[in-house]
Amino acid sequence: MDHAPGTVLRWNFHFGGQLTSCLPMRVVECGPDGLLLWLAAGSPLWKAELPGGRHIRDIPPESHPVRGYPLVPGEWDAVSALIHQPAGEPYAIWWIFKPGTGFSHWYVNLERREYRGEEIDVHDLELDLEVDAERRWRWKDEESFAAKTGHPAYWSAAEARAVRAAGEAVARLVEAGAFPFDGTHRDFTPPAGWALPDRPTLG
Repeated sequence: MDHAPGTVLRWNFHFGGQLTSCLPMRVVECGPDGLLLWLAAGSPLWKAELPGGRHIRDIPPESHPVRGYPLVPGEWDAVSALIHQPAGEPYAIWWIFKPGTGFSHWYVNLERREYRGEEIDVHDLELDLEVDAERRWRWKDEESFAAKTGHPAYWSAAEARAVRAAGEAVARLVEAGAFPFDGTHRDFTPPAGWALPDRPTLG
């Protein structure tokens, strides 16, 4: 990868083999250590139109349409995020910023990634960590992660152990106050010239 700061990339989020959203993100830094991205509050996006407004995790894979769910236009919510995708690691660290108050907390998304030119395919692995501003952490979605383990649309028992081990490694960084939980980027602000990007082109 060799993306200049300010470049807009398309972030495609998948769960259980289904594309659930496409968002535009700007490159903050790109190097051998990984990719740092900025997701601005209110960014235009595409999101899957799911039956009954349900969450994708609550829909059995057997019910998914063969061609995928239709995508409809929408907007990212009222928080912004700085996202670190460390090279070779199965997770991303999100610094969450709220308008008017700045840094709120960290979110650790356990995931598998594929890079294709100016697109990033993120395959969510369900289990995550939430880390508050005082570096207190907790698991998120443990029950749902366990219930899906062994299903062919998700992950095997061996893969589940590897996912949890990756989360435990991040938790050790949290407890040690090591990067990225050492205060780095908590005061981040994007360049003033970065307007909201356009909604990504589908296709």
